[in-house]
Amino acid sequence: MNRYETTLCYIYGPSGILMLHRTKKENDINKDKYIGVGGHLEHGESPEECVMREVKEETGLTMKSFRLRGIITFVIDDIDECTFLYTCDDFEGDLITCKEGDLEWIDPERIEELPLWPGDKIFFRLLKERQDVFSLKLTYIHDQLTEAAVDGKKIEVVV
Repeated sequence: MNRYETTLCYIYGPSGILMLHRTKKENDINKDKYIGVGGHLEHGESPEECVMREVKEETGLTMKSFRLRGIITFVIDDIDECTFLYTCDDFEGDLITCKEGDLEWIDPERIEELPLWPGDKIFFRLLKERQDVFSLKLTYIHDQLTEAAVDGKKIEVVV
């Protein structure tokens, strides 16, 4: 089993939500999907330090205001990943070309139409409905969502 700690951030701007269409990396578990920006915590790094670094590296933007919205446990085959989910609504700078894919501002009404991981639709719903920090566990076999739980309570998985 491999265990990782990561960050994930969705930046909200006047043109929508900034998402990364993962198209450029070889052997990418997120290949062709739309996700937020973020990455693995480095030695000695807090989740906040990680998300600030990753957003700057992947987008060129400097976050001026962000907050923790959720903690997501992904169980995918032999991988366990604990992800700190952030949103940002105040930033400065200009977008750069990302080496992992194409950065796109997406209208929030279009998100459900995009190629996403099935569990991403759950946390987008939670981001809309809740202001508190939530805990979400998503269990996958390959790319099929088999179980989900919010704050320790199982919820129905619609395939």
